[in-house]
Amino acid sequence: MFQAVKKAGKNSSVFRAIAWVLSWILSTDHKRVGILYFVAMFSFFSVAVSLGIMMRLELFQSGQQFFEPKTYNAMFTLHGVIMTFLFIVPGIPAIFGNFLLPLQLGAADVSMPRLNLASWYMYIIGAIMAVVSLFSNGGAPDGGWTFYAPYSIQTQTNVSLALVAAFTLGLSSIFTGMNFLTTIHRLKAPGMGWFDMPLFVWSLYATAWIQVLATPVVGITLLLTVMERTLQIGIFNPSLGGDPVLYQHMFWIYSHPVVYVMILPAMGVISDVLPVFARRHIFGYKAIAYSTMAIAGSGYFVWAHHMFTSGISDVARLVFSFITFLVAIPTAIKIFNWLATLYRGSIQIDPPMLWALTFLFTFSIGGLTGLALGAVVTDIHLHDTYYVVGHFHYVMFGGGGVGMFAALHHWFPKITGRMYNFFHAKVSWFFFFVGFNMLYFPMLILGVMGMPRRYHDYLPQYDFLNSVATIGSWIMVFGILYMFANLLKGLLSGEKAGSNPWNAKTMEWETQSPPVLHNFEKQPKMVHGPYDYEGEWVK
Repeated sequence: MFQAVKKAGKNSSVFRAIAWVLSWILSTDHKRVGILYFVAMFSFFSVAVSLGIMMRLELFQSGQQFFEPKTYNAMFTLHGVIMTFLFIVPGIPAIFGNFLLPLQLGAADVSMPRLNLASWYMYIIGAIMAVVSLFSNGGAPDGGWTFYAPYSIQTQTNVSLALVAAFTLGLSSIFTGMNFLTTIHRLKAPGMGWFDMPLFVWSLYATAWIQVLATPVVGITLLLTVMERTLQIGIFNPSLGGDPVLYQHMFWIYSHPVVYVMILPAMGVISDVLPVFARRHIFGYKAIAYSTMAIAGSGYFVWAHHMFTSGISDVARLVFSFITFLVAIPTAIKIFNWLATLYRGSIQIDPPMLWALTFLFTFSIGGLTGLALGAVVTDIHLHDTYYVVGHFHYVMFGGGGVGMFAALHHWFPKITGRMYNFFHAKVSWFFFFVGFNMLYFPMLILGVMGMPRRYHDYLPQYDFLNSVATIGSWIMVFGILYMFANLLKGLLSGEKAGSNPWNAKTMEWETQSPPVLHNFEKQPKMVHGPYDYEGEWVK
């Protein structure tokens, strides 16, 4: 009898565990969907970081160290695919957009909760296909995350499955964008007008339009590439009358706007964090909102600055170079307004503020180094060198990634109901900041010196800076691990946060932490602006 009772108890615990898992993966609650995205994305992030560390180990010195050229090609392809399509592109909208958008609007949920859950499943399906492509017959894809023709249509590796995976991830992105657009249009709280919304919501709104309008283009491009590989119909294959440059046009007409899918939500995070810790109304609210939409719109017209060396005409290069410099204007407006917000503010150097200030520094370096790539005369020299790698990571990781870490530290109390240790958060930030710049700044110098990207080996003259970059990668990863260890400890044993530990003004802080099932006990009303800090003084 004792054994029967013991067996029943074991079965009961198993059933409870299964029920708990099902309560998460079948939930349409936007907050749980956001957390599901968080768990999945940071799992893939850890894989991509591991691949990056292995790449840096290979590049520590000239000559082959650990990996053969084919293996190295697969590693940088997978690092790029995972970081781009599985982490940084969907990252902030999928995690923090899902969790916070209804809360900041005063809504009970997103407009289409079931579609929201379906988008997560599409993301997981695409991710599984990407992982399967690593281990199927033929070997891991090895053509880089851009999958340029003609190599991508000729290689015998599992490029087709990786392309279908990216297509599926694109469907998830479209679903999320549709949901956010309808939510913002239909579910604002009573009294909330368009210019009463938090700027994070404005960034999600602009991002959603890009997701809905631009993603179908790359979806078509990826499917055409699969057709080219399987049916040999001569779209991109020059030996069959196709045009590989057409692939570049179709890819970049999506992939440059998607740069702003990566960066605009991070800009929205910074616009929400700075006023809280400067205790000042955001400077130039409408200018930031309009510049957000301007960036989203103008991003469609500059794709060919990625193609200055592809053989396009001199007139096209001149036009696209000019428009590229124009796009910098709305970004400069944001930087100016953020600095003006800090001016004469009562600044608190808490962890979210440290990450926000880091964003201003690293993203500014990324933007300024991009000017050299927007000018034809310098891009000819720097194209496909490590300068591009350094610039790209300063923008994407120094912008999108650092913005995500700022969001994580800012909204951690709201999501978990717990506080983390501030001292350890600052220590982890310090290691990340030092390691990040040690890793990526030498790449800018290496690119100017002429070191090409995507190479398994390099000339001995590049040894020293590559060694510095590799050591920097170790320091940066230590900072990331330290950060997550501190956050995990806060989740498990941190002090209770209260509903509004930052004394912030946006609507998500008006409910308990973590929020109840439908976010608010009763329908909230707009009684003050999201950045009304005038007259306050915080010691």
